[in-house]
Amino acid sequence: MKFLIQKFGGTSLTAPEMRRRVTAKVLAAREEGYTPVVVVSAMGRHGDPYATDTLLDVARQAGREIDGREKDLLMSCGEIISGVVMTATLNSAGCPAVFLTGALAGIITDESFNDARIIRVKPENIIKQAREGKVVVVAGFQGVTGEGEITTLGRGGSDTTAAALGVALNAGYVDIYTDVDGIMTADPRIVNEAKPLDMVTYDEICQLAHEGAKVVHPRAVEIVMQKGIPLRVRSTFSDAPGTLVTSSGEVYKGAIDIARDRTITGITQIPDLVQFKVPLENGSAGLTQQRRLFKGLALAGISVDFINVSPDLAVFTVREAIFRKAAQVLENNEFKAEINPGCAKVAAVGAGMTGVPGVMAAIVDALTREGVQILQSSDSYTTIWILVKREDMEKSVRALYRQFMSVE
Repeated sequence: MKFLIQKFGGTSLTAPEMRRRVTAKVLAAREEGYTPVVVVSAMGRHGDPYATDTLLDVARQAGREIDGREKDLLMSCGEIISGVVMTATLNSAGCPAVFLTGALAGIITDESFNDARIIRVKPENIIKQAREGKVVVVAGFQGVTGEGEITTLGRGGSDTTAAALGVALNAGYVDIYTDVDGIMTADPRIVNEAKPLDMVTYDEICQLAHEGAKVVHPRAVEIVMQKGIPLRVRSTFSDAPGTLVTSSGEVYKGAIDIARDRTITGITQIPDLVQFKVPLENGSAGLTQQRRLFKGLALAGISVDFINVSPDLAVFTVREAIFRKAAQVLENNEFKAEINPGCAKVAAVGAGMTGVPGVMAAIVDALTREGVQILQSSDSYTTIWILVKREDMEKSVRALYRQFMSVE
């Protein structure tokens, strides 16, 4: 059997017409000789009757915080409803189908309720049902512990389910279906000329996803990358080929000069950040301060990003929603910080920039022409990050797009 994993998000499943489109994708895969395994998210978004956040709102009416175990039992219901309805739709179209919960599909996780990690997949039940000629529909976002407790996989959990099944079944592809035609070169709400990418590397899409592109969860990409399973991001609502995510050898196959082929793959942005600048003493006292600073933030459960540390200064960002908590931690530890709210991170991502001189110079040139002040910068071999004021974010994205993407 040549398995194909097809994951459909909640917006692809909310109405009968949308589910008929999903059915057409499944039938097309069978006609191409694949054995499809369909992974579903909960139907709709917050406010829709069966969306996960809507179910949580109902439970919160009880007036107290829900325990993690009970929350997972509730949050798993959305995908079960979605899966049963999608299975019925396939059967009504003459396509034999069976629904499996995460547990019945063999998704075994650790015991971290609300954000569990898949530790192994036992796909025997899926293979058995597939051999009987059925399309297996699997509830995404959920699994079960070794002791039989229901767990959920956290943000992007259905993508993670699809990726894990793809690896366990040695699938030909893992297809992530969304409401766009693929991974875009920039946010089309900011850059009108943004277009879908034909191919990207695993590393590039991980960086794009971490830096604000929300089409696929980076954890899913990291899973398929381990076994080299190609992943495609496609649209439920069109026949466009979508974006293929694969190894750099495939993306740059035949390229004589990677730098000239594609230096930058995409531009992303993350708004609503707050920058902290914490002065440090010189010498051994400063080393002790560094340790106390970051240990205090870690113990408070505060995730820091965009970190620059020098002998006399520590600079980092946190999400705007938690910056007051971070400020309180610093005050409790007797640090005096300069706090700059209203910031945004803009990232230029591309495996082709590795070893290429002048990329940072081009970024500075583009932003200077627009009068944008760079508050902070950092880089890796595939990404250059720039921190700017929130009001300069969209202007910065467009400037970098013009600098790197319009000429390629």
